Amino acid sequence: MNCNKINLKEGINLHIINTNKFKTNLLAVFLTTPLNKENVTKNALIPMILRRGSKNLTNLEEISNKLDEMYGADFNCGVDKTGDNHVLKFYMESINNNFLPEQENLLEESMKVLLDIVFNPLIENNSFKKEYVESEKENLKQIILGKIDNKSKYAYERCIEEMYKGKPFGLYKYGYVEELENINAEKLYEHYKKLISECKIDIFISGEVDEGAKQIVMSNDNIKNLNERQPIYNKKSEKADSIEQERIIEEKMEVSQGKLVIGLEVGKNDKESKYSALIYNAILGGTPTSKMFQNVREKAHLAYVASSNYVRHKNNIFIRCGIEIEDYKKALDLIKVQIEDMRKGDFTEEDIKNSKSSIIAMIKSIPEEQDSEMMYHFGQEISEHKMEYDEYMENVQKVEKQEVIDIANSIKINTIYFLRD
Repeated sequence: MNCNKINLKEGINLHIINTNKFKTNLLAVFLTTPLNKENVTKNALIPMILRRGSKNLTNLEEISNKLDEMYGADFNCGVDKTGDNHVLKFYMESINNNFLPEQENLLEESMKVLLDIVFNPLIENNSFKKEYVESEKENLKQIILGKIDNKSKYAYERCIEEMYKGKPFGLYKYGYVEELENINAEKLYEHYKKLISECKIDIFISGEVDEGAKQIVMSNDNIKNLNERQPIYNKKSEKADSIEQERIIEEKMEVSQGKLVIGLEVGKNDKESKYSALIYNAILGGTPTSKMFQNVREKAHLAYVASSNYVRHKNNIFIRCGIEIEDYKKALDLIKVQIEDMRKGDFTEEDIKNSKSSIIAMIKSIPEEQDSEMMYHFGQEISEHKMEYDEYMENVQKVEKQEVIDIANSIKINTIYFLRD
């Protein structure tokens, strides 16, 4: 494995992905903390505040000028959900030292700026800068309200929200407008300090680097100032509540096209069955040769879009369709036929072969993008299960038809969500 993990302190790890495929170094800091209603909005605000200025680069203009000096380095940040965890992400991309016009250590400078933004924020009177907090609260409010702009994405989020009602995974990663009014600069800074002292911290370096990369991080004052911790994050994910009868949610909005999302539970949850679930998803709706694409979209013309995706951390499959509103029942009935056909084993060895080829092509493409490779290793870190790409592909190749049928017979529809006019 080309990813070397170094424990800097209890709860704080450095991961070095040594690769000569790129002319850039990609650096990242991931702060992982449990998803909960009380903190989700505050967590979403924190990267937005930190990007506004640090103690040494106090505003956006100073940060921008510094990035320009660093040959046009790029800084980015945001939040995501991984299992039942909220992950605050901070990235810095800059040219690898080997490609600079003169000899200098841009890796060290990039890491210094990144760690400074994350761990050495601009503080006024033991508080975040009030002006920045009020401004970013308004920006976050617009992001939350803008959730409905992309109807496909909105329907997917709403299906998850209904399926995981009252559970961490059902929370919206950007939080809730009603929580914003209770947040001020002082409270947010207190929350930040608590987060930084308790969360799991993973620092990544991807690029062509030498032994000095480890020393750059270890000798950084911001890292030295961090305390050891028993990191607080969710190692296990809560399952959606199992129900006897599928839950049907219908929501009305001004839309010209209906959005149908179906949340499936995968009943088998051991490590080996996840490879069979990948194949099942590919045959059902994960590829252009899938049952959903061929039968629901191409032959029956009941959907503009018909696909499915497997959420490994939650062991769920989500079917997603864009349909004419009046075709709802016909489309739903035909989708259920595809699920039933999978249970009966009504798919061929050729289907399995094509699905394996598609999944293996996806695995091979992971190291071709720095961010994808980083997220692959981060996913393994969270699940505490290391695996080489070759082993991953081998496990996919070993899956046999009966194992896919076994997965198909463990599948239950949990939630049907329909967004209509």
